[in-house]
Amino acid sequence: MAYDYDLVVLGGGPAGEKGAVQAAYFGKRVLVLEREAEPGGAAVHTGTLPSKTLRETALFLSGYRQRELYGVRVAVDAALAVPRLLSRKNAVRELEVQRIHWNFQRHGVELAHGIGTLKDAHTLEIQPPGGSARRITSEFILVATGSKPFQPSNIPFDDEDVDDSDTVLQIDRLPKTMTIIGGGVIGCEYATMFAAMHVKVTVVDGRPRLLPFLDQEMGERLKGAMGGLEIGFKLGVNVVSVARDPERGIVTKLDDGTTLAAEKLLFAAGRSGRTEGLGLEEVGVVVDKRGSIKIDDDYRTACPSVYAAGDVVGFPALASTSMEQARVAVCHAFGFTYKRQMSHLLPYGIYTIPEVSCVGLSEEDATKAGTAFVVGRAFYRDNARGKIIGDKDGVVKLMFDLSTRKLIGCHCIGDRASELVHIGQVMISLGGTVDTLIETVFNYPTLSELFKYAAYDALGALGRAATHSPVLT
Repeated sequence: MAYDYDLVVLGGGPAGEKGAVQAAYFGKRVLVLEREAEPGGAAVHTGTLPSKTLRETALFLSGYRQRELYGVRVAVDAALAVPRLLSRKNAVRELEVQRIHWNFQRHGVELAHGIGTLKDAHTLEIQPPGGSARRITSEFILVATGSKPFQPSNIPFDDEDVDDSDTVLQIDRLPKTMTIIGGGVIGCEYATMFAAMHVKVTVVDGRPRLLPFLDQEMGERLKGAMGGLEIGFKLGVNVVSVARDPERGIVTKLDDGTTLAAEKLLFAAGRSGRTEGLGLEEVGVVVDKRGSIKIDDDYRTACPSVYAAGDVVGFPALASTSMEQARVAVCHAFGFTYKRQMSHLLPYGIYTIPEVSCVGLSEEDATKAGTAFVVGRAFYRDNARGKIIGDKDGVVKLMFDLSTRKLIGCHCIGDRASELVHIGQVMISLGGTVDTLIETVFNYPTLSELFKYAAYDALGALGRAATHSPVLT
């Protein structure tokens, strides 16, 4: 059968863009269908890039880094802060949208706007904005429609001062107080960002610790740093209700009997796959109760011609992994030998203040697996570049297998942690040992040099392990 396209991609976010371009690179006829006015998805318009841009702008406008370095507190003009924050966010967004258009054009990817609904395994009905519906066929379909904030019924999102992780980027003013429900990545990132702008923030989460997937030591270090920004915590408690009080503002009632009053509330406790109205179930695609599509190891759904990648398939829901998932899906669909699997070694970058990033095993993971290990640490306060930038609290923590001396885990907290972690990622991928780092010459002064001194610290632990406990930290 002759199809109109070889591949139709639903969604022009990170997964959609990279999947489409991967197919077009190998000569396939590709159409990307985007429901919004511009491609980019949540990563460009409501999530990854806007929030990280806001973070950098908040650091600059608040004088946070200068305050740490020189001991000078910079007052924020709240009236000017929000428009300046938003203008910078918008500028970065426009530049990234231009890049995506250029990428599509140079690879011959067709871009259309509208909502697509599957009519059968190879047929889509496209409803363009303000136009007539039309049907197209494709050999394969890649669903990369992303996710949306989860909105439970007990949170009054119709109140102008109650936001989710998308609408918070449209704030009309900088509040004096804010309650954030959710101690995950998004909640912690926004908590530190607003706290740097002198907003009094309280984080609420039903779990007893922040970011439980982190190495526990790193999680505690981050919590301590957030406490240094005067962020309050209510952990291990659940939200009973949220309502507006005419005198107190947005009041959150907790199951321990306490209440929190704030000017604004951000609900950041999860996202759901954006799969409604796509007709997936009608062609046999399985979708769970949170809207996530079920896939196999090749990102193929239960319908053999339909693949899915990115946030719409659930965890880990990172832009970085979404791109790779889509590339792998397309290569499997067309039988390309180029890229058949995604690395199991995934780095996590958390853009809090300070940044936290990790790759490989945590201490808890290694202990659970019965792996004997040693730990080496190096501190920013002892590093020349760390002194220059004024970061006194940063740490690089490395874990080495006791028997092989190979690096098995890398955990960083501090300025540029999300960049530094890739040194550990490459080391683990290539089977690098503690000796590899000790023999490596690093530029001076650099934060990268921390890896050498963390290795020296671990080398001492390896020596002590010969006669003492098999696990040393």
